[in-house]
Amino acid sequence: MTKIEPLGAVRERVLGELRREIIAGRLRPGDRLVERELAERFGVSRVPVREAIRALVAEGFVHFETPRRAVVRRLTPTDVAELFELREALEVYAAGLAASRATPGDLAEVEELLDRAAVATEAGDAEVITDINSRLHERILAMADNSLLVSVLEPVAGRLRWLTRQNEEWPQLLVEHRELYEAIASGDPERARAHALTHVRTNYRSTVRQLFGGEEVPRRAEERG
Repeated sequence: MTKIEPLGAVRERVLGELRREIIAGRLRPGDRLVERELAERFGVSRVPVREAIRALVAEGFVHFETPRRAVVRRLTPTDVAELFELREALEVYAAGLAASRATPGDLAEVEELLDRAAVATEAGDAEVITDINSRLHERILAMADNSLLVSVLEPVAGRLRWLTRQNEEWPQLLVEHRELYEAIASGDPERARAHALTHVRTNYRSTVRQLFGGEEVPRRAEERG
């Protein structure tokens, strides 16, 4: 007897796959999401596909150009600036907490992630690099041991991961992540916050170059510096 997959589980499966494809760049900005085509592709009804698309709209990955035309969003300079403002406020704070609270086991896990990031960087594997780098930031957030901080970042976690994928200056990212790790491992919260701030701002400039080239963009994430 064939087991029927609950509608909610089907929706989450479709949502998860579409989100991964957008983050990885397999679905690109401007690409249209057509309910009928996606339903046929996933072998499901149109209802969970429709719900998944609405969830992607709420998460900031997709928008409706018209009431019947859903497309992958194009990140604007303001989108990027606002997300980096959030990173600057919360990730810098998290790094300081992590420096105070990290255990030897926590630090060993980050070291392992950095070793894997080095291998992926050498191979130029964008998808693996994105995954590892995102997990590294998640690990630092976990080391901060502040559940409210996690809950504040959760609604935009997918978009932050999407941004991470835009920056392809991978060797520089690896250097920055190693320096951030060393600052956290030192146990000095002020040093960790300083390195985290430098990392966020450098990453902002790299992402802007990747997405907009020489276009003038608002550098709002740096105005307070």
